[in-house]
Amino acid sequence: MNALPAPAESDQSLAGLNLEQVDGKSRTDRVYHQMRDRLMRGIFKPHQRLRISELSQAFGTSETPVREAIFQLIRDGAVEAKTHSYYRVRKLSVAEYLERREIRLLLQPLAARRALEHLTENDIDLLERMHAKLVAAEAAKDYGTAVRANFDFHFGLYRLSKMPALIGMIENLWIQHGPMLNYLYPEGHPTYEREHQHVYMLRAMRERDAEALCRGVRDDLIEGGRQFVAHLVELERREAEAGK
Repeated sequence: MNALPAPAESDQSLAGLNLEQVDGKSRTDRVYHQMRDRLMRGIFKPHQRLRISELSQAFGTSETPVREAIFQLIRDGAVEAKTHSYYRVRKLSVAEYLERREIRLLLQPLAARRALEHLTENDIDLLERMHAKLVAAEAAKDYGTAVRANFDFHFGLYRLSKMPALIGMIENLWIQHGPMLNYLYPEGHPTYEREHQHVYMLRAMRERDAEALCRGVRDDLIEGGRQFVAHLVELERREAEAGK
């Protein structure tokens, strides 16, 4: 199996980030939340270099709000400061990824359970369409769309929990997890012994079965992520051998 190369720091651009220019008194907050969103969705890549001047130009603002947003993301553990005053997206080690997954295995089922109390049939129909978009994107090898559709499926459910503190905790894990999803396809492609775990989750939603829904959330992380974790382990081994 050929490992995906680590994204090069020097050739990353802002193309595809779809950053929106910001205005008003809360420029730092707007920059920060746009960057959080794109980290969670896997649009930023591990070790992608973040140039203050380029980001400020894309946002249509001065460098100060961008720098302040970067400092917040450093505190969140999503960005790291390197020597010579430059910043890049953090790449989690396998141990760090597994630790965060263990926490997600507790928080995400709780969010799903609470969301089930508020779900309407229209909500479930929308989640079903998000899953169909994911499946179609995987079949077309449109992996960027697949990653984003998976995010929309999960957070379309969790955010219906109406528990903002819980969602904030999950999001803080996903801003570190999201960039790692650039290693998901094709080597770490989710596989399932029977049906896709999203199908079990959707069925549990229709049947209002909280236990089955929580089990589906957990199994999606463990069963669906088995090849992904194996690929991360292999990447880390090769990088260690190469002295990176």
